Amino acid sequence: MSSTDTRTFSPAELEARLRLHRLPELGPRRFKTLIEAFGSASKAISAPASAWRSLGLPSACSEARRSQQVRDGASAALAWLERPAQHLLMWDQPDYPALLAEITDAPPLLFVAGDPSILEKPQLAMVGSRRASRPGMDTAAAFSRSLAGAGFVITSGLALGIDGAAHQAALDVGGQTIGVLGTGLENFYPQRHQRLAAAMIAQGSAVVSEFALDAAPQAGNFPRRNRIISGLSLGVLVVEASIASGSLITARLAAEQGREVYAIPGSIHHPGAKGCHQLIRDGAVLVETIEHILEGLRGWQALSRPVPTPVTHPLVALLHAAPHTSEALAAASGQALSQVLAILTELELEGRVICESGRWLARS
Repeated sequence: MSSTDTRTFSPAELEARLRLHRLPELGPRRFKTLIEAFGSASKAISAPASAWRSLGLPSACSEARRSQQVRDGASAALAWLERPAQHLLMWDQPDYPALLAEITDAPPLLFVAGDPSILEKPQLAMVGSRRASRPGMDTAAAFSRSLAGAGFVITSGLALGIDGAAHQAALDVGGQTIGVLGTGLENFYPQRHQRLAAAMIAQGSAVVSEFALDAAPQAGNFPRRNRIISGLSLGVLVVEASIASGSLITARLAAEQGREVYAIPGSIHHPGAKGCHQLIRDGAVLVETIEHILEGLRGWQALSRPVPTPVTHPLVALLHAAPHTSEALAAASGQALSQVLAILTELELEGRVICESGRWLARS
């Protein structure tokens, strides 16, 4: 929420929470321990060092809370919140994402650039290799377009490769997408996706981070980021990943959080498929069309709202009337053949049409 929305907290309490958030060695669990022990961040900040020690907190935490650097960081965050489309969600307030709140180490503070309301919408995470193959990138884009068209928000990590392809494809069809960073929102990484992130924010999507606004890239922060990607989502789709890929960490976290895990198979000769094959052996749903994803989610008892279902596409409506060749569909719809072929490919991926003997048929 923006600073104008944090009226349930006094300015002093908000500033105290931002100071706590910047302390070294103070993760989500210790943050919540302090709030629960003292009743507020303001009281925790002013409590004696002995009280902090009695909670088993490292001395570095207690010593840093009154430092000028921590105070300055909190002041900078307050100034950031004054600007348009910049928000702060807190774990003990009602507008915090409900699914994310379920995980054991939910971030106590979540900085959001863009529209925070989409964090409550049904999300599907899409992750994969940073060094993805061209077919992998094309597959990610096709699935993202189809899932976004079916009403899902596409959530990923704004990394190079599969992540970027998924975010961009969702935007291309007017869908919404959420990027979860492993750095602070004011220290964007990777730089090559800064323009993509700006487009996401401008088009009604969002970029989020649990880290302090100026937090730099650190290797340990990206696995932490992954638990938020899976925690926000109903399920995680791994498109292309090697055995060593960080995407498998996201999939493991998703399984631990009770989320669905989906994986797209590939060639046994392609190293980028081996991670997906391992996930399938471990129980992930093998995915060839988005219907395989929708089937799993419709049966998921933890859903608090209906899963979005695809609207009837005009080409599918034509095929329900009668089978058509690609050329006949182009003529009947008034669209270019190349455009019709691209749409048919995505509809086939979704399991909504099938081609038999050169003619397209709608699948019931």
